[in-house]
Amino acid sequence: MGREAVCGARSGGEAGEGRALLEHDHVLFRGAFRRKLMIATLTSVTARGGELTLKGPEGTLVLELGDAAARWADAIRNPPSVLDKLGVKAGQKLALLGTFEAAFVRALTARLGAAPARRASAGCDHVLLAAATASAHARLARLVDAIRPAGGIWVVYPRGGKAVSEDSLRQAARSAGLTDIKICRFSETHGAVRLVIPKALR
Repeated sequence: MGREAVCGARSGGEAGEGRALLEHDHVLFRGAFRRKLMIATLTSVTARGGELTLKGPEGTLVLELGDAAARWADAIRNPPSVLDKLGVKAGQKLALLGTFEAAFVRALTARLGAAPARRASAGCDHVLLAAATASAHARLARLVDAIRPAGGIWVVYPRGGKAVSEDSLRQAARSAGLTDIKICRFSETHGAVRLVIPKALR
């Protein structure tokens, strides 16, 4: 989710200022004290009077977020789907290259309103490339012509892998004339990085 705020907080008799972080699986407060609550085990999420109150096995954490309290609560209760993170919208042109789980392909087809293309052609809003081996690096340069000027290539790669990594993809992207602008958690085992044509070259 990637939200962050400097705020006051209270928990278990402790109170003070610090920094709150909302990540995909936890909320972390660091400052006058430190508290980490896992989202999956939260029993209560409420926003009232500018305060976000979280309750779970780790205890209760109150974050003084002001107007952002309700937005944080909504983000915790309704986390974005993978397709939301990728920015996929109905009616877009998308090419899906490589092997993806059947459930993801079904969700993608439902979101687009049509089955994704299995070959990349000019004018794509998104190209999703499953990068299982190092050969994916060389494919990036050949995919540049498939995306529209403001489109992008999402490369999905195994987290912790040696053949393909975030760093190796960045290096290959630079060689292909692309730049990385966003990363996201694609699944428990895979991450995704978005590569685009630099604005100066569009």
